[in-house]
Amino acid sequence: MTVRNMLPPIRIHPILYVFIVISFVTGTFIQLFIILSIVFIHEAGHFFAARWFQWRVSEIKLWVFGGVMRTDEHSNRPLYEDIIVTIAGPLQHIFIFLVCVMCTYYQLLSPTVVEMILFYNGVILLFNLLPIWPLDGGKLIFFVCSHFFAYRKAHQLIVQLSLLLCMIMMVVILFVLPFNLSAFLVFIFLFVENKTEWKQRFYVFMRFLINRYEEDASIHRVLPISVNHQENLMDVFQQFKRGKKHSIYINYPNKRRKMIDEMDCLRCYFHEKAHDKTIGEIAKYL
Repeated sequence: MTVRNMLPPIRIHPILYVFIVISFVTGTFIQLFIILSIVFIHEAGHFFAARWFQWRVSEIKLWVFGGVMRTDEHSNRPLYEDIIVTIAGPLQHIFIFLVCVMCTYYQLLSPTVVEMILFYNGVILLFNLLPIWPLDGGKLIFFVCSHFFAYRKAHQLIVQLSLLLCMIMMVVILFVLPFNLSAFLVFIFLFVENKTEWKQRFYVFMRFLINRYEEDASIHRVLPISVNHQENLMDVFQQFKRGKKHSIYINYPNKRRKMIDEMDCLRCYFHEKAHDKTIGEIAKYL
């Protein structure tokens, strides 16, 4: 296997070009180069952890103070894998710190450069731990939410929280802290990303369902779901939780109940196109 086949496509977000131009104008290109190097090492941590678990990585997108590794797993991998892959990025900052200590001890770099690397290494680490999607802190919050709530609700909660925090940070930068253009642009970018994520929340949920239907999702235990016979399939799907296989109990009048498997519902929706039928109607033919 060649190196080219091992590595996913590495793309640069358009906002990064804005920062590159700003760095040339303001004479801060060295600082930007250090930042991008740290970001790349951070994303490499995510990537190699994902490869260890044989994830399908579609691309790595870089932007200032962070990046995004996109995969084709759609939250159907074991929770511990998601957590390990996520924290593998922040762990690289410890490695960078140790390299800086070694460079200082052997005088491989000037103290000014080492001090600059340590500063940005700490700032990027703290920034990526903010509870904002799609930063690592936001992902960890999402994993916690998806453990207690249904997948769709957990996804909506983290996006709403992220939008709120982005607005708060922009107000703080404008009216509380000394104004910093770079920081303001970063939070504008995060706000736009989460606004787009909110608009696409239904498609994110559909990818979760399709992946669950077409592939072997990681299942830890069976979790029964109780629904009314008049509910449609999408109402039932909104109760699905990651890592759980659902036995669906349908409640009819006169306290009658019938149990069907979640895969029967998914097959009816995606294969038989029974989008407008209620769960009670579908159960008659099973």
